[in-house]
Amino acid sequence: MSKKLILIFSILMIGSLLFAACGPAGETEGDGILVCQITDTGGIDDKSFNATAWKGITDAQEQLGIRGTYIESQEVADYEKNINAYIEEGCDLIITVGFLIGDATAAAAEANPNQKFSIVDYAYDPAIPNVVGQVFETDEAAFLAGYAAAAVTQTGKVGTFGGLPIPTVTIFMKGFVEGVNYYNNAKGTNVEVLGFNIADGSGLFSMDFSDQQKGRELAVSLMDEGADVIMPVAGPVGLGAAAAIQERGNAYVIGVDSDWFLTSPEYGSITLTSVMKKMDATTLAVIQSIIDGTFTGGVAVGTLDNQGVDIAPFHDLANLISAEVQAELDQLRADIIAGRIVLQ
Repeated sequence: MSKKLILIFSILMIGSLLFAACGPAGETEGDGILVCQITDTGGIDDKSFNATAWKGITDAQEQLGIRGTYIESQEVADYEKNINAYIEEGCDLIITVGFLIGDATAAAAEANPNQKFSIVDYAYDPAIPNVVGQVFETDEAAFLAGYAAAAVTQTGKVGTFGGLPIPTVTIFMKGFVEGVNYYNNAKGTNVEVLGFNIADGSGLFSMDFSDQQKGRELAVSLMDEGADVIMPVAGPVGLGAAAAIQERGNAYVIGVDSDWFLTSPEYGSITLTSVMKKMDATTLAVIQSIIDGTFTGGVAVGTLDNQGVDIAPFHDLANLISAEVQAELDQLRADIIAGRIVLQ
């Protein structure tokens, strides 16, 4: 992808957005701006990327004075009609969510060049002039989570599974395996990752992002094989895995997209950490560009360096992470940012 097409939204700059100036007569700068989100089939309350992107819109409502609304897609067939409904409504910015809505968004953007779009978890090469793609180097944060999982496991086996074998899912799984492998090389251990083969991309997939029973079944299968730390990358399906892990009582879960300790506190006692995408911040940045008149199609890339991705605190399980391991994680973060560790 050409660097000329990449528009990096540094999350470190987001602070400047949080104190938006008010206009005459108490009007906020976002008055009259309508931002419309179209979810994937996981729904607005998925405690994952739909919900996190929506938080970017609600933050913009509170801080910038825009209006926000959403439509929930019940199936893939809904994407086109939902996009068309919002084009007819006159939304200033349409935010679509998820890899699977990528084709529908591209078709609508090319057919309606004056309509501005941003798509979460997808980008186009070459860029579409009226679309900002939000993508995230989640393998960087998942690497840290994999290293932590390898440090914590008592069985010598950790596991992962995905929703669908698509790039936005497998990038988590790949980074997780790389982190475990790095730990093994550094410590002379042989922690095994169940559920994903980094060589050919094969692994365990629920083929679904909503059926929590499938998450339960995959988690049980991984625990039966000996995994005592599991990272599900499957939206709400992962919550089914967390329920099974909690019931079994001898394993930990690693959340994805948001900090599960906060968004799913019922599983806080078993949540080791979470691999987070800061989609709320990148979404807020795109909305600000609409207000400022600086919107340009391209790609917003979230990284460890600009805090667009990260791992969550270890919260109640911090006692499992020794001071030595925490120091190693801090150094690994610095090494990834500096380019001393290059992920595949």
